[in-house]
Amino acid sequence: MTDTTLMSIPGQVDPVPVARDITPREDGRMDLMGLARPRIFELFSEAGLDDRQAKLRSKQVFHWLYHRGVTDFDAMTDISKAMRPWLAERFVIGRPNVVEAQHSSDGTRKWLLQTDDGHDFEMVFIPDADRGTLCVSSQVGCTLNCTFCHTGTMRLVRNLTPGEIVGQVMLARDALGEWPKGKMDFAFEDDETDESAAHYTADGRLLTNIVMMGMGEPLYNFDHVRDALNLVMDGDGLALSKRRITLSTSGVVPMMERCGQEIGVNLAVSLHAVTKPVRDEIVPLNKKYGIEELLQACADYPKASNARRITFEYVMLKDKNDSDEDAHELVRLLKHYDLPAKVNLIPFNPWPGAEYECSTPERIRSFSNIVFEGGISAPVRTPRGRDIDAACGQLKTAAQKKSRAERDREAAAAAS
Repeated sequence: MTDTTLMSIPGQVDPVPVARDITPREDGRMDLMGLARPRIFELFSEAGLDDRQAKLRSKQVFHWLYHRGVTDFDAMTDISKAMRPWLAERFVIGRPNVVEAQHSSDGTRKWLLQTDDGHDFEMVFIPDADRGTLCVSSQVGCTLNCTFCHTGTMRLVRNLTPGEIVGQVMLARDALGEWPKGKMDFAFEDDETDESAAHYTADGRLLTNIVMMGMGEPLYNFDHVRDALNLVMDGDGLALSKRRITLSTSGVVPMMERCGQEIGVNLAVSLHAVTKPVRDEIVPLNKKYGIEELLQACADYPKASNARRITFEYVMLKDKNDSDEDAHELVRLLKHYDLPAKVNLIPFNPWPGAEYECSTPERIRSFSNIVFEGGISAPVRTPRGRDIDAACGQLKTAAQKKSRAERDREAAAAAS
């Protein structure tokens, strides 16, 4: 299968993953972004370094890549000047290509990004007073066809690689200016790096949380998502706690236990309905993995507890899933499966051609009160980034390909 072939797959059929972990580049160099230390060691060995040199260089490059955010081998001051050109000729430390960056009036930021083989996807950063959350994509397009979601109207092109997933985090930290600053004077050729020689300070983080809630179904790209998040959580790299990472699934039941065992991050489930007919309509995956099977998988999710509750996402659709009866049934289901749960009520975010309307504020408030009275937290999520189509369910790369000149004119007009 070619990397750019469009995959046309209905929502209740498992998509075929792309096996490769690195997107080929036109210049022939290998992109190290998204690779773990053993894989970097392997590539350095294949390129001609002996085991001793490959081990040292992979350790050094890993640190500069993930802990310092450096993209230029010349900036790696603990690597000899003679070695840096050798690395630059064979390897590159990339980022997703930025096609367009938008700022919402509420501070939300959205980037339209592009892979090295020319496919577009999006990521969103949502700042709050006490946290900053990056919404990360796992696929180009989506195969689930959820009817309330704009991304669901796209066709799945391919899975993102670990580098394209981690690259979103790296790019956000670039934009937020969050990399440690200071001097690192390590001996150039020593086998053992003197960590005490690293005198620098790390600024307070603006990016504190990651949610795998962007374009695509993360559990249909499990291996790449797992490898990417393990890098994000690596104590020698980005070092983000698993408690600050949430993976959202529409209910790919067979992969949920593996997610808990092999990744161990917080789980969010796109429930959105409490009866089979309604969930079959708005989340077609329900035809394959029904509500009862999904909730049992949630009950079995490793490490779920009152301290680490499972979040159930519930989009509020007028006259579709928002009645008092629906709210009572939601409470009954969650209590029946004895789930440590929190419900996020999401006002529907409109997009062109959508067949639904958002529930009224009064209806949402009544729904929330019933769930709260049932002993389950049910806050209403404040829509963010609606004016730039960055809110929940609105992500979809523009079909119209604008020229660079058009984008420059738009940026200049926005600035003025």
